[in-house]
Amino acid sequence: MTYINCKFLENMFLKSINKVLIRVDFNVPIKNGNVLDITRIKAALPTIKYFLKHNLKIVLISHLGRPVQREESLSLKIIQPLLTKVLKKEVVFLNEIVDNDERVNKLPRGTIILLENIRFYPEEGANDLRFAQKLASYGDIFVNDAFGVAHRSHASTVGIKKFFVNKAYKGLLLNQELRELEKIKNNPELPFTVIVGGGKIGSKIHMLKSFLNIADNILIGGGMAFPFIMQMGGEIGKSLCIKEELGVVDEFLTEIEKSKTRLILPKDCITTNKLSDDGEKSLMDIKKIKDGQIGVDIGPETIELFKKTILQSNSIVWNGPMGVSEIEQFSVGTKQIAKTILEKTRLGAYSLIGGGDTISDIVRFGFKNQFSYVSTGGGAMLDFFKNHPFSAVKNLKNISE
Repeated sequence: MTYINCKFLENMFLKSINKVLIRVDFNVPIKNGNVLDITRIKAALPTIKYFLKHNLKIVLISHLGRPVQREESLSLKIIQPLLTKVLKKEVVFLNEIVDNDERVNKLPRGTIILLENIRFYPEEGANDLRFAQKLASYGDIFVNDAFGVAHRSHASTVGIKKFFVNKAYKGLLLNQELRELEKIKNNPELPFTVIVGGGKIGSKIHMLKSFLNIADNILIGGGMAFPFIMQMGGEIGKSLCIKEELGVVDEFLTEIEKSKTRLILPKDCITTNKLSDDGEKSLMDIKKIKDGQIGVDIGPETIELFKKTILQSNSIVWNGPMGVSEIEQFSVGTKQIAKTILEKTRLGAYSLIGGGDTISDIVRFGFKNQFSYVSTGGGAMLDFFKNHPFSAVKNLKNISE
């Protein structure tokens, strides 16, 4: 009887609402104007369909990429036909965000509206409250379903909640993400291994500190490895490295030396003189990369070293490819690491995978639904272990099926 009454009250509440504003994460990988993977779009569908079921007008906010100004190649207009296709319902795209938008007010209930890339507006990253209030005019209630930016204090994630007191909710995806991450944060089965690749060392290294004395092993590949190699006296040729980041690398090396966590770096790597499918490949000691050469993948010795550690692990977190994996001939290391994690998952380990590039890779390899959990967040997934509860998530209520 209680459940029926709750459902009745919920339905009555939703019938009193005209429009719901949902912060989603449609930051999908794009190459040459083509969307490579729509995992993040599909992940948002349960929440969108939940409110469609109640015949609400749905307004979607998202970002795409990291534009510093309006860029046509990063317009969310590219998402409109994809969203229309997966929802089997026409989506209205609005290329300008304005206060009390009459275009939205005139549309009927049950309409889905997609707003332009929120990061075209510098007020978003500044968490500007006047801008947040403008965004708030698009909804009677607010739902955050964008785990990928849950660690960001932006206008569309944090500032906006000021204008939805007791009317701000966690979406179904965001709730699921938090539940899965809590599992491994609170009670990882040991040995626990964290694997990090990609190239965003400035943001990721601070998050990695939260794993010290918690993870048994941290494996570092991809562009993340080269600042470590350089700081330790190696020669990295033209490989990815921002010298201003060497200071934080040095601090991390000092801290991990004092911890019980083991740092495992690549021994060898594949190099090339040109980042393209026809670039010439060479195998080199990662500490002795020749001038003019770029490290683009982990080598066979490193693959075996990483595989050995993974197969000894019972909890595995992976974020970031092992090389320039979007180029087929430089994706071998990433594919081998993915296969090894899958092998260990089938043997009973818990595997948590996240990050846009990583998801794109495992989808391309045909491995997507074979890990314990695939998170839509990359940086947010790692930052969860350090800074959760996020400001963007605090005081959000639950929606129910």
